[in-house]
Amino acid sequence: MRIAVVGTSGSGKTTLAGRLARALDLPQIELDAINHQPGWVALNETDRPEFARRVEAAIVQAAWVLAGNYSSVRDRVWARATHVVWLDYPRHVVMRRVIWRSFVRAVDRKELWPGTGNRETFSMWLRRDHPIRWSWNTYHRRKREYAARLEEPRFAHLARFRLTEPKQADLLVEELKRVWTGG
Repeated sequence: MRIAVVGTSGSGKTTLAGRLARALDLPQIELDAINHQPGWVALNETDRPEFARRVEAAIVQAAWVLAGNYSSVRDRVWARATHVVWLDYPRHVVMRRVIWRSFVRAVDRKELWPGTGNRETFSMWLRRDHPIRWSWNTYHRRKREYAARLEEPRFAHLARFRLTEPKQADLLVEELKRVWTGG
């Protein structure tokens, strides 16, 4: 089983991917952890071939749960995936989550990805690419994009799950656990 968890920034991709990875005893891949290097250097912007190479190396495994949306590697990920979970939550849910997550990160100052030294600060909230602004500005575009992509014949092999409210996540975890363990 190779599960790609997608959705707009702040929807809960990494959290759900972690829950699935633990429930299914599978490795978790976080595309943000691959992308963000020390000093907030984004491989996807500064060295796209290296970013793609690292993603390819991660998804070659027999089974995994992946969280992320990077368009530069999306086709590779989806071609290799067996399942896609789209977190298509209402905008108010996503915004509440991304604002709370950003607040907690700015207060606790924990390193976001081990070994990078990257920590969120309140001053980052002013940047155009901050997840709060990014989520707000891309929300409707992401909805249209994922709805269209999931209908593309080249992705017909994917088992598709569209979650429209957070409580559906619990049911999905249990369903996929039953399928994976045969119980």
